[in-house]
Amino acid sequence: MRVYSNQPDVMHTSRQPAGREPLPPAIKKNDARAKWLIGICSFVIFTAIVVLGRVKLDVDLGFDPHLFARLNAIINSMVSVLLLAGLIAVKQGKFLLHKRVMFTALLLSVLFLVSYICHHLFTGDTKFGGEGPVRYVYFIILITHIILAAVVLPFILFTAYRALTAEWSRHLKLARITWPVWFYVSVTGVVVYIMISPYY
Repeated sequence: MRVYSNQPDVMHTSRQPAGREPLPPAIKKNDARAKWLIGICSFVIFTAIVVLGRVKLDVDLGFDPHLFARLNAIINSMVSVLLLAGLIAVKQGKFLLHKRVMFTALLLSVLFLVSYICHHLFTGDTKFGGEGPVRYVYFIILITHIILAAVVLPFILFTAYRALTAEWSRHLKLARITWPVWFYVSVTGVVVYIMISPYY
């Protein structure tokens, strides 16, 4: 027997084990406020990355600042694994696990942004020294990575918002776009690091 709640897009099944039933809303729906907050947040982050990416601080940190790049690659690897784990969890109906995994991936992505900005602030730009076909491969990966990384942020935030308001049909519709782009960005971030790290 199924009992439908009065919450948006939420259906509870009495026979389902804990963590497998669709989750109730965590926040009250307010699309107008969400659009403003997500828009402002995305703009501020994008602007900070562009502006600070043109600034180099000559500061002795006491360690190699390229360690930030290694940290970025580690975080991207962890996010990639978490995205796969989140996909598997939701396909198995483990919605609570899916939520925890995806929000962990989101928090790690915030940490990545901080580390990414620090790396560029303290090291500046690094020129890729490869020659021949590998050079074209590198720049194709790098350009697509940068473009999609800039585009995916508001999609990630809107997808998370639809989950927090328990609008599961809209969440799923967005996730089908957000997940593969986010996964591509995280994986190619690692690939870019591997390819350019010999030239640090």
